[in-house]
Amino acid sequence: MTTASRRVDFQRITSETQIEGSLDLDGTGVADVATGLGFFDHMLDALVRHSRIDLTLRAKGDTQVDDHHTVEDVAIVIGQAVAQALGDRRGIERFATGFAPLDEALVRSVLDLSGRPWPEIHLDFPRPTVGDVATENVIHFFRSFAIEARAALHIDQIRGDNTHHIAEAAFKATAIALRDAVRVTTQTIPSTKGTLA
Repeated sequence: MTTASRRVDFQRITSETQIEGSLDLDGTGVADVATGLGFFDHMLDALVRHSRIDLTLRAKGDTQVDDHHTVEDVAIVIGQAVAQALGDRRGIERFATGFAPLDEALVRSVLDLSGRPWPEIHLDFPRPTVGDVATENVIHFFRSFAIEARAALHIDQIRGDNTHHIAEAAFKATAIALRDAVRVTTQTIPSTKGTLA
């Protein structure tokens, strides 16, 4: 049903990070990402694969300091790219829910592409780091993404005791919700106000 292209190119250059790439909401789940953070690349691959969004991204950040700026700025550019690709959000499904289990872990992600940012991220990680990423920055990724995508995003950990599993389940659950929320199903703006802004 989609007629207009929902593909955008992006670039963000600061004294802390240099990021460029492209995002296509109507892709097939192809990820070509390199952030300099192995675990983060793994999570982005899960997000892209299960949302069926195509993402090409190259990021060079000040990882000699830590992972914070890279994770944050990648979240910002992806969120902004999603918002730009959605345009006036006409015809999208808007609301969606995703559940993802990974062995003992189970996470629920509920998304409203409302045009109003509100992140509620409730994840309880047993360890402070996973791979080369601080778990607090996994939470920060989702908050930054929701703000820049102008979306209400609620992520709740239902259970889990393995840090890697919890994080990956959160990315996969959000991917499932994003996949369904961006689908074009009508020709109208899905809001009683007549606008999603």
